[in-house]
Amino acid sequence: MVKRSHEIWRELERETGQEVMITTGGLLFDSGGKSWSKHGSEGFFARTVKFSEEGNIPHEVFDGRELKRRFREFNLEDEGKVYFEPSAGILKPELAVSLQLSLAEKNGAVIKTHTKVFGVQPISDGGVLIRTNHGDFEAGKALISSGPWIKDFLPAPEKSHFKICRQLLHWIPKNKDFFELGKTPVFMWGFGENPEDFLYGFPSLDGQTIKMASESFMERGHPDTVSREVTSEEQIAFLDQKISGRIHGIENRIVDSKVCLYTMTADANFVIDEMPDFPEVLIASACSGHGFKHSAGLGEALAEQLLEKTTKVDLKPFLRK
Repeated sequence: MVKRSHEIWRELERETGQEVMITTGGLLFDSGGKSWSKHGSEGFFARTVKFSEEGNIPHEVFDGRELKRRFREFNLEDEGKVYFEPSAGILKPELAVSLQLSLAEKNGAVIKTHTKVFGVQPISDGGVLIRTNHGDFEAGKALISSGPWIKDFLPAPEKSHFKICRQLLHWIPKNKDFFELGKTPVFMWGFGENPEDFLYGFPSLDGQTIKMASESFMERGHPDTVSREVTSEEQIAFLDQKISGRIHGIENRIVDSKVCLYTMTADANFVIDEMPDFPEVLIASACSGHGFKHSAGLGEALAEQLLEKTTKVDLKPFLRK
């Protein structure tokens, strides 16, 4: 799915003449030799190396000393482990979405924006009735990919398989000649044994800041009621607990913060399966945290499955457990 998504991003660029993906390289740190878990898997660093070897993905593995020589922004312990993948990079999600919608319309798709879906229900002689604030629509099949709103469409026994987690994103001013876009890779840093002992970031498009975040797996309520405000206390905690002593070339202040949502499952895997007792409806959820980077390859496979074609990506591993 990763390889196919990369191919589609480049196809999208050739088709539109727009830059969707900036290749910066990608760094993964394992601090102090600790074995940390991420996305439902133990030993995330070792598994990443293993998958790259099996997939013939060009990469390097070295220690913290070599990291400091190549990239002075990072204060990793000398005994820390570093994985470097040159082909990794940054996606521009808003641009990618708008380009895909535009191309879809050119190919005959009808886009209904500002349309709230109240529910889906079966039609007696087959098919799906989609109820919205702009009227009802009938279809042979439907795909529900509503992110953190997935629970609104699931029967009660299925809701507990998903939890909604509030995430904080921060923009921090950088010093000149540090974290230059195209020179400093994106990075992920596991500095403890727990999933939340984690930091990731990359240079911003504005050339003035670096975007950084951690992850939280605390369950929240409905996405409509989750607080979208970030407090000064939360900002200070991020600087003190996640950033302090680890990053060079930035100021010790935050100029902007945003909230996003993860939709998580117990094993942090995708769920792609038919709605219980409603085979005309396919659900695709819990992509958050893996998310947008896989959306091109995943979206193609979902379309192929809905059209009963052979999928380029095997979706069977994502059936509900």
